[in-house]
Formats: sequence, structure tokens, C-alpha cells
Amino acid sequence: MKSVKISNLFHLIMEVTIYALLVSAYLILVLHFLVDWLKELFTKQPGVYAFVAVLLMIGQAVGLERLTASLVHLARQRRE
Repeated sequence: MKSVKISNLFHLIMEVTIYALLVSAYLILVLHFLVDWLKELFTKQPGVYAFVAVLLMIGQAVGLERLTASLVHLARQRRE
């Protein structure tokens, strides 16, 4: 019972760490490649900017969660 709790805690820590690294990389990439375009959208077309911002947030949430889940699944397969 205790080893199951430790195993679950380890997997949770591993998943949170992977997700944090992926979010950091995503943020750096978006800031590096899209910052000028997003600033221009914000000043010239705020409605389009809002739509694009929501799409970026949804894409980040769905995409990074799926990627994290896949990586954790692969890590679990290798450990077993």
C-alpha cells in the first residue's frame, strides 16, 4: 500500500515537472516568434487579438496536456 502511494506521488511529480518544462518552452517560443505580431494585432485589431489569444490558450492547454500524458505513458512503459 505504501509503495503504491510513493509510486503515485513519483508519477505526479514527474508529470508536473514535464508539464512545467513544456509550458516554459512554449512560452519562450511564443514570445520569441509571435510577440511582434501579437503586439500589432493588439493595437490594430483588438477583436482578432482576443480571438487569437483564446486560441493560443486552448491550443496550449490541449496540446501540452496530450504531449505530457504521452510522455508520462512512455515513461511508465519503460519502468515496468
